[in-house]
Amino acid sequence: MADRISIYIDKKEYFTTEDKTILEAAQENGVYIPTLCHLPETESSTSCRICTVMVNGRPLTACSTPVGEGMEIDNSTTQITEWRKSVLEIMFTEGNHFCPSCEKSGNCRLQALAYRYQIMAPQFPYQFNEREIDATNDKIIQDHNRCIICKRCVRAIKDEHGRSFFAFIDRGHKLRVRLDRKLGKELTDELAEAAMEVCPVGSILVREKGFETPIGQRKYDLERIGADIEQNGQMKNHE
Repeated sequence: MADRISIYIDKKEYFTTEDKTILEAAQENGVYIPTLCHLPETESSTSCRICTVMVNGRPLTACSTPVGEGMEIDNSTTQITEWRKSVLEIMFTEGNHFCPSCEKSGNCRLQALAYRYQIMAPQFPYQFNEREIDATNDKIIQDHNRCIICKRCVRAIKDEHGRSFFAFIDRGHKLRVRLDRKLGKELTDELAEAAMEVCPVGSILVREKGFETPIGQRKYDLERIGADIEQNGQMKNHE
């Protein structure tokens, strides 16, 4: 059994075990740290960087950094808050996230974080990048304009042999996630649903399925992102 240790988040003492990451320790103690790319029970990708905290004066990602005895963590300082807002604003300006027309509205983690951090208008200029909408698969549609390169679909959606249905292609500003053409033909209805669910934005959508849950009744329409952790001290649905 891992040893019990104490850590300090925003100068308040919390107890956890040494086998946890900062993010896991925070969640079990009812402290919310925002994430977009994190996916429980998979290897951390640290691609979104939204969970960055200051640890003993150093910026580190909470999803990948193990806790240590007496660790001092800053999670809600003005500096951290402004940094997270900047990351979110960059995602909105770099992609095409027109929420009123998106089926994921109300279930979108990016949108929910924008509301939580009260982002009204980004400080950065919009890039207006033109990216394709891939509708070649029989089960899903991929809107690359909305993809935030979080790698959740790559890590989570696999076949019985452990092969990923999705993969990165190209590099730099052309980097995007593509459904493998051959494996994509084997995509089941259940895996298609799982892919849409695991995507934190509206980049992966199941064909011929819309408004199953009406606007106003969706997850983040009812409570703000992180409320389940803050209220109960643990994750209810592995966000």
